[in-house]
Order: sequence, then structure tokens, then C-alpha cells
Amino acid sequence: MQASPEFAAVIGRLLDLSEPVSAAQLYHLSDLAGSELTALEAIWHELPAERRLGILQDLSEIAEANFEVSFDAVLRLGLEDELAEARATAVRGLWEAQDVRLIAPFVQLMNTDMDPQVRAAAASALGRFVYLGEVEELPPVQARRVEDALLAVIRGQDEVEVRRRALEAVAYASRADVGPLIREAYASSDPLWRISAVFAMGRTADAAWAPQVQAELESSQPEMRFEAARAAGELELADTAFELAQLTSDTDVQVQEAAIWSLGQIGGDFARETLTQLLTQADDEDEQDFIQEALDNLDFTDEVNAFSMFELGFGDEPAFDGGDDGEVEDESDA
Repeated sequence: MQASPEFAAVIGRLLDLSEPVSAAQLYHLSDLAGSELTALEAIWHELPAERRLGILQDLSEIAEANFEVSFDAVLRLGLEDELAEARATAVRGLWEAQDVRLIAPFVQLMNTDMDPQVRAAAASALGRFVYLGEVEELPPVQARRVEDALLAVIRGQDEVEVRRRALEAVAYASRADVGPLIREAYASSDPLWRISAVFAMGRTADAAWAPQVQAELESSQPEMRFEAARAAGELELADTAFELAQLTSDTDVQVQEAAIWSLGQIGGDFARETLTQLLTQADDEDEQDFIQEALDNLDFTDEVNAFSMFELGFGDEPAFDGGDDGEVEDESDA
């Protein structure tokens, strides 16, 4: 079966190097399958390397902004591209994909690719599958293989960037050997390892890391403050709300945004008051939208917390003494 005339026109546009490919044409590459995917595969390697790279970069940006499209089939073509930057772009573009068939190529790229940026991107992408294993959406055997592959890289001799990304990826795993690796990274004299350690702390869902995370909110490094702010939200550390409120006026915009979002994750009256005040002071529309999203997230957080409190306080049925009158046993008289 041949591709439709409409898609044939898209192929022709991709091959026409006189002009860049428009976003409207790129949208036709969403959810490719069957004859259309076959048609693209047939001409993909006829395209110049820079053309392929540009398409992959544009598709990744579109997918990040629009969750209703999926360019996974095209991005997979980039995993074997001769251009290292194209391979790395393809891996990053697939960061939300949950297809278990991606595990093997990602592990192979992490272990054998000649370019460190590709190996690092593949290590990061494997974190999705570690998470799926933790929430029991991936068979334990497969999850264990992913974790073992990442742990082997961390303990190996690869470049620091690759090993750091592997640590961040495996941090989701509730394994006894993950915590010591995070502590070792945090104790490092290399600031990059320390930053990755705090990133990893946020992924552990373990509030035992609260002292380290709270301390780094006052770091002199913007990158560290950013990761600490993000981790405080991921761990829902209510005691950091005041520090996060201060960071909403940080000199670094990314730190500000991380603090705002984390206040929404933590929830509570103080966080709500802080975000509401920020919303009234914001002039930029994008900034207003971002703060409003954090407030919406805070509403959800508070609803979840309220429901949890309700379950804790009222979820248990009273114990009866088994008597015929059905009266509740008074423990004070027992």
C-alpha cells in the first residue's frame, strides 16, 4: 500500500532543500505507521545530516510544547544516525516514551556509543523505566536489568557526565545500594557530582534527605539552588516553604521557577499566600500562567493531603466487643 498523495507531498517537501520544513508539514509526521512510515524510512538517509538533525530538533520542541502529538516513530530513526548530535537529540526526544522496546537500544547506546553526550542522554532516558519499575508498571525482571546496567556505569570508568546521569536515573530505585552511591556523590569535592546527588535525592521519595536538601537551598551555586529547590518540592518538605519563598526572588530565573513550582507541590496556607501574592505582582503573561499552574497544582496537593488526613482519622471501623448489644468496648475499663 502506497502513502497518500498528501503524505507524498510531505516527503517531497522534506527532500526539497531550498527552504526549511514548516511546522505545519512537521505535524504530518505525528503518529506515523504503515505505508507512511515506510515512505519516510525510504528517504530518511537520503537527507543531508544537518537536515535530519534539524527535523529531529524541531520535532522534539513541538512534542515538548504539545502533548497531543507523538513523533516517536521518527525519533527512533535518529537513534542510529551517523551524526552524534542527532542520536542524542533523538534519545532526548524519547524521554517520555514508555515502550519497553526502547530499553535495549538505550542500554546499548549508554554502553557502546562513541560519543559521551549520547551515552549520557541514554543513561538519563533509562530513568523513565526505573520509575516504571518502582510503580509496578514494568516487570521486575526488566526493571532489575535496567537498574543493574545503570549501576554498572556508575561504578565504571566512563566520563563523569555519563556516570552522573546514570546516578540520577537509578535514584528512583528503592534498592539498598542506591543510597550509599548518592551519599558518596554528595561527599565528592566535584560540584557536578554534588549537584547530581541532590537531584537524585529528590527522586528517592525519601524525606531522610531533608537536611542536605534544605542546606543546599542557600548554596552559592545557582545550579545547586535550582536542584535543591526542585528536590524540596519532590520530597514535599514543608519545612522548606520559607526558604523557597525567598528563592522566588532569586537572581537566577530558573531558581525562581523551581521555587514557585515546589511551593505548589508542598502545599499549605503559607505556600498559597506566597503564590497568590506573586500572581498579583506578576506583569508578564507567561509568568502569570506559570504561577497559576503552580497554584492549580497546590490545589491538587492540598486535596490529596486532606483526603489522606481523612483516611487516617476516619478510615478505621470501631472495634466491637462482640456483645449482643453492639456497644463499643471501653478500653479504659478493660
